[in-house]
Amino acid sequence: MDRDNLLGQFLRARRALISPEDVDLPPGTRRRVAGLRREEVAMLAGVSADYYVRLEQGRERHPSAQVVDALARALGLADDAVAHLHQLASPVVRRRRAPRQERVSPNLLRMMAGWSHTPAVVMGRRLTILAHNALGGALFAGHTYSGDLVRLVFLDPDAREFYPDWDRVAANTVAGLRAGADVDDPALVEVVGELSLKSESFRRLWARHDVRQKTHETKRFHHRLVGELTLHYESLTVNSAPGQQLVVYQAEPGSPSEQALALLGSLTAEAEAERPAATRRSAAE
Repeated sequence: MDRDNLLGQFLRARRALISPEDVDLPPGTRRRVAGLRREEVAMLAGVSADYYVRLEQGRERHPSAQVVDALARALGLADDAVAHLHQLASPVVRRRRAPRQERVSPNLLRMMAGWSHTPAVVMGRRLTILAHNALGGALFAGHTYSGDLVRLVFLDPDAREFYPDWDRVAANTVAGLRAGADVDDPALVEVVGELSLKSESFRRLWARHDVRQKTHETKRFHHRLVGELTLHYESLTVNSAPGQQLVVYQAEPGSPSEQALALLGSLTAEAEAERPAATRRSAAE
């Protein structure tokens, strides 16, 4: 992950995804670049072509907020991507600190434990599962990377079976990873480097620079124990721990997915009851 000119990388990637027809411009002839030309973006944003070129090349790194908003409109960016562009244009200079271990609040853990019929997980900035209740753990159990949703999607051998809509899940996963990205986080750099080497799909999606926070969506799963599940999730920001998200899943009342989720809950409770008491105590501590 090249951190030297993130603003320029973002502008080039988003420019390449827009066709002239998308912004009511003639397609022209002898177009040698994917998407819009630099001068076309400059015209749409109301800035000079020379200034825009300097932005992409990294020779100008701090455009005004007004220019950033104009570029966002020219590129058709949604709210999350607009906020991301502003951050790239005005990066916060921070003292480098040793990375802290992400910890989940005991109060949040107790609250999740009380939701016996509702899968819930807490995710960190890199979309690793920091904590889960019993049903949340059961929902993602049985995979090589059950505790790391990015690696599960792109590296797990059965990811495409687990996620029937894999293409959409993969795109949203990368966009969500970018939305919470801290470019100074060595662990994030390691994740992006590993996945870029091991997964062509990840490398292609990361190069798009899509940015979308996880908020709410309906997602399909094919669970190894109970089969098809269609669940709606809500992703909530954990205010006491910046960067953490509480994700809660629910099935439509009276649906086959609700029955399958109830069966998964029963199987999970039975498996938990069969574990030795000492093992249960150790896992809870």
